[in-house]
Amino acid sequence: MFLNPFKRSGDDPHALVVGMTGVKLGDRFLQIGCAHGGRMAAIASKVGLSGRAATVVGDAESAARAEKGAREAGVLVEVETTALSALPFDEGAFDIALVDDTGGLLGSMRAETRVAMLREARRVLRPAGRVMAIAAAPRGGLGALLSRAQSGAPFDAVPALEAEGFRAVRRLAEREGFIFVEGIKPRQAS
Repeated sequence: MFLNPFKRSGDDPHALVVGMTGVKLGDRFLQIGCAHGGRMAAIASKVGLSGRAATVVGDAESAARAEKGAREAGVLVEVETTALSALPFDEGAFDIALVDDTGGLLGSMRAETRVAMLREARRVLRPAGRVMAIAAAPRGGLGALLSRAQSGAPFDAVPALEAEGFRAVRRLAEREGFIFVEGIKPRQAS
């Protein structure tokens, strides 16, 4: 058998994203936006029966993706279709909020809607809760030259999260076609 040093270990296509989010048993997890239902379900499965998983989307197509992903994975996920600028959850209801920007959600929003959505994400997080934005990394090298799709640079979540009061905002990694950015909600109101 030929060993390929460039092949990802394991067969789970979502292992990197699940690992980077750090979601664990008992966590209360919220995903905002859903570009890939299987990826959302893989993360949501980590909370187990003692945790909570919810997804908020802005349209029926995204809701169908989320519901299909949860159904196929056998995961219990609350799927809410509503305006992303007014999340239907109590203050401090979640430990981690994941903004799925892999489909260009943040960049496609009007500035005031994006600001309202990030403020809402902060509101529904517990003190010291984490927000993470995952974006699709721009293609580089030969792939970029051969790609027919003309997409701009991904939205830079770092200054947006800092502007909304998140602390220790940093770009964690760019790997396997994803960019991971994380911030922490302060323990005290600021």
